[in-house]
Parts: sequence; structure tokens; C-alpha cells
Amino acid sequence: MDMVPVVVRSASHVSAYRYLDHRHGTSPRFQVRAKLPFEQQDAKYYQHLEAAVHVVQRACRLCLHVKSSLFSTDANVHQKNDQTPVTVADFGVQALISFELNKLFPSIPLVAEEDSAYLRSRNLAGSVLDAITAIDSPTSKPLTQDDVLEAIDRGGKDAFLFGSEPATYWVLDPIDGTRGFVKAGKALYVVGLALVVEGEIVAGVMGCPNWQEDFSKKSPTELEEVADMLSPSGTIMIAHIGCGTWTKRLNSMPKLPSVWTRCFVDGSNLVQKAHFCIPDSQTWESLPLSSSFNATNNVDDVGDNQVLLLAACCGSLCKYLMVASGRASVFILRAKEKTIIKAWDHAVGMICVHEAGGKITDWSGSEIDLAADQAGRRVIFPFGGVLVTNGCLHHQILEIISHSTTSSL
Repeated sequence: MDMVPVVVRSASHVSAYRYLDHRHGTSPRFQVRAKLPFEQQDAKYYQHLEAAVHVVQRACRLCLHVKSSLFSTDANVHQKNDQTPVTVADFGVQALISFELNKLFPSIPLVAEEDSAYLRSRNLAGSVLDAITAIDSPTSKPLTQDDVLEAIDRGGKDAFLFGSEPATYWVLDPIDGTRGFVKAGKALYVVGLALVVEGEIVAGVMGCPNWQEDFSKKSPTELEEVADMLSPSGTIMIAHIGCGTWTKRLNSMPKLPSVWTRCFVDGSNLVQKAHFCIPDSQTWESLPLSSSFNATNNVDDVGDNQVLLLAACCGSLCKYLMVASGRASVFILRAKEKTIIKAWDHAVGMICVHEAGGKITDWSGSEIDLAADQAGRRVIFPFGGVLVTNGCLHHQILEIISHSTTSSL
């Protein structure tokens, strides 16, 4: 990789570094040492994003704490009524983030995945409280089990009734990819938090505690130089409307100072050269692109009529993270009958991809309407499915989808 560093200065005299990355031609990488990588006067929701970053980092520490004890006992893993797994960490993260946001922004409601009914029915509030207090206490006074239950329900389905008017609220997925979280392997999971103002997503944070840097294109010499980074370091990705998408290491080391790096989607402009990811519950053959291309997981042997399908378990937000960071070119999801698509599985990913230069629509090319569920803002209804791309490929893939759909009628 041939990168030329250029030192620049921001208005607040925070050191910044710009790297001209010749692999991407005109897309430079920026690195900044600061709380947030842009000036407060340039970001209307700076304080909201700063608070969100802080609490998501704490939530990631809670996840790591719970995960470390997950395999010593199965008491931390449970099944919800829809047969999806849920852990003490899911509830702990929602309670922790709810506490903090309500303290700082009490007038902004929270739309989140969990409610306390399951905890109450199984008397598990104490376990969640223990998980929260094991990392730190979000308030000045000792928390109680009632505090935990109340905080969780602040984001529950009955907590707030919206209407047809554009609304302002937080959207939280406490752990997207719980199936991955409960696995002993390297399956990814994400804490995702977004701020919606008057119907528009304006800021967001994703924390992925077990994300690992992509070293596949580095030479042996370069790998020696970054040997300390070969273990999963985790990542925090942020986006603010008009300010771009940025990442930094979640778990910093003394030799590796924590810096913000500007993210851009990849530059692929040919479908057959793109890197795809799809939901874990869907197959390539179930998607309309399969009528034009076969898929392979073998990065070293992609045929003329094949595309590369990246393995990425679990959840949707890690796929958005991959597209926004340039590791994947496309994430495509089919809207299946009787399957509800939740807003928290997409909201923060949408702004991260958009600010990195990508595009998100449904399969008809229409923007995703977060207000379609007028009462709760909890469900989205994308026609056909969700298409997330680097932007260059979007129209081409929409045309393939349209042609495939027309041919099958």
C-alpha cells in the first residue's frame, strides 16, 4: 500500500493526518486525534453524538464482560417468544444507554428492541443490574432493579406514541447479531444507536467489540509492523450528517494511539468485481441477482460469471459496517413474507453508509421510510427488500432486480 502522509491542522489545533491512498485514487484517508473528528460548529448534533459515542463504548465493555462469562454458564442466554436468543447483555446495554440518554436528553424518546416483560416473568432484573454495575454505574446513586426495569421500558413498544408528523427520537439496537454474540467463534455483533430529528437520521454510532482490521492486502513486512493489531481490536464507527463517516479502534493499546480515520465506500463499478454480503438467513439463490451471477466464497477463485460473497455473521448492522468501511460493496436483503423488518436493524447503518458515500433504497429505488410505522417508528416496509451499495453499483443492481422480477412474472 503506497500512502503519503500529510500533516494538517484543524481549527481547534488538534493534530490530524491525511493519507493519500493510491489504491483508491482520489479518495484520501484522514486520521484525527480528538474526541470527535470534526469541529463542533460544523456539527449541529455534536453534543448528542459525543454522548452517544461515550455510552456505546461503555455498552461494548458491558458486552465483553458478559461474553467472558457466557460459556461458563448457560444462565445468561435465553430464548424470546419468537425463538430468537437474548442475553443479559441485550437488556444491560439497553438499560445503560437508556439511563444515560434520559439523563442528558430527557425530552427525546427512545425506540429500542427490548422491554422488561421477559425479565419480570423470570426474575432476571438482578442479573442485569449486576452486569451494569460490574463495569460502572451510570448515575451518582446506587441503581436498583426497579431502575433497570424502568430504563429498559423507556425504549419499549408501549413507551411512546408517535403520530403522522415528523418525529425526533433515538433508535437503539442493544445487540444486533445476538446469535453471533452467543457463539464462541468470531461472529460479529454490533451495538447500534442513531438519532432521528424531524424524520431524518442525523447522527449514529456503531460499536463492534470483535471487529478485526483487514490485513489481507498487506505485505509480510507491513504485517510485521502491525503485529500488535492482529488480535481483534474492536471498532467504533460514527457518522454525522454532512461530516462524513469515521472509525477508531475500540480497544486502544499504548503503542497504538486511538485516532479517527475517515471512511469511504469502495470504488467498485462493475457488479462482477463487487464484494457482496447477504443476511445469514437467506441464500444467494433466493435473490434476484442469482439469475445473472453465481456466487462463491473463494476469494482466490472468482469465475467470469461469479461474484464474491463475503461471510459475515450475524445481524444486519455488521453488513452496513462492512459497506461503509469499504470491505464490502453491496449488502442486499429480501423482504420475506411474514417477516417484520425492524428500524433498529438499519437506521444507524443507513447514515454510516450514506456519509461514507454509499446509497440505500428499497428494491424499487425508493428511500427507506422510517415513519411508515406512524405509531411506534419500530418497523419499516421496504418494497421487495433493502439494497445497500457503494453508490456506483446501485442503478446497475436495481436494473438487474427489475429485470429478474419482470422475467419471473
